[in-house]
Amino acid sequence: MYEDKILKCKDCGEEFVFTAGEQEFYAERGFQNEPQRCKACRDKRKNAGKPQKELFTTTCARCGGEAKVPFQPSNDRPVYCSECFAAMKQQ
Repeated sequence: MYEDKILKCKDCGEEFVFTAGEQEFYAERGFQNEPQRCKACRDKRKNAGKPQKELFTTTCARCGGEAKVPFQPSNDRPVYCSECFAAMKQQ
């Protein structure tokens, strides 16, 4: 019923695909206009008013690698990188 369409972003001018699935989603929600911006430009515009999260760099307590965390690490608790944290959570 729907076919992928190539659209041009009004912000960056790059072409992007408006997929059949996205078109169906728009139709189900009653949206009548096609998107005017690519995903990257939509995300940039959406996050423009939000403050950037400050990331702190520390050493992973498990593997010794670099870990970036959204909080100020303290010496009284261990901090893990994303991979080690995920591995520990599965155990």
